[in-house]
Amino acid sequence: MTFMDSKVALRQLEFANKELVRREAFRSYNQTSLAKDGKFHPRVLTLGGDHTITLPLLRGVAEIYGPVSVIHFDSHLDTRKPSTASGPWLPGEEIPVTHGSYFYYAHKEGLLAPNNANIHVGIRSALDSWDNYKNDWEVGFVISHAEDVEEVGWQGIVEKIREVVGDNPVYISLDIDVIDPGLAPATGTPEIGGFTTHEMRKIFKGLEGLKVVGADIVEVAPAYDSPAELTQIVAANIGWDMLALMAKTPTVV
Repeated sequence: MTFMDSKVALRQLEFANKELVRREAFRSYNQTSLAKDGKFHPRVLTLGGDHTITLPLLRGVAEIYGPVSVIHFDSHLDTRKPSTASGPWLPGEEIPVTHGSYFYYAHKEGLLAPNNANIHVGIRSALDSWDNYKNDWEVGFVISHAEDVEEVGWQGIVEKIREVVGDNPVYISLDIDVIDPGLAPATGTPEIGGFTTHEMRKIFKGLEGLKVVGADIVEVAPAYDSPAELTQIVAANIGWDMLALMAKTPTVV
């Protein structure tokens, strides 16, 4: 992907991902596939930088499965409605997608499951106003805050996730800042009070059985990491858990 033009880079990623997921998987099952064409397709785990990449990835997944339920692990909502006040853009000018607005565009494009069957997990950032929450609900998300783990435990968070996404095809997007910066410091927008790696692994184990059709891990910034590469180790292990969820549950009706 070029680093000279973000629009071109996102298009490159969209085309490359679609070329992968359109293929027929090597393995099939004696059951009906979730895919619209009735075939089994590869499921891709993408390791990315900026969280904006989730939008073109969702386009590829939705082309195969239709709208999907998103489980979004992050400290920020990322459903902000773009406006000219958020940047140096003129009225009527196309406002580019950013790492804080890509879910707004995904909703507008019909990529997200309807009826608020999508969920943020680990939210804890400061919010400008109540309008952010209102817009988030309109985009189609339910919110689980980071501090919920103290009140309901990881089991309660898992129960909430499963209640929201139901039996839909699921896409998991994880911003590494959902983990507390004391354990994963190498990210651009760290927020204190995040999940521990132990809590994160327990939550993932509790999601076994969900029909995960794709996933990404984003916002890992190796240049900010410790000499022990703590953040990269965390991301790699979470990626392994994501692959395990895919491997254990086929994408069947």
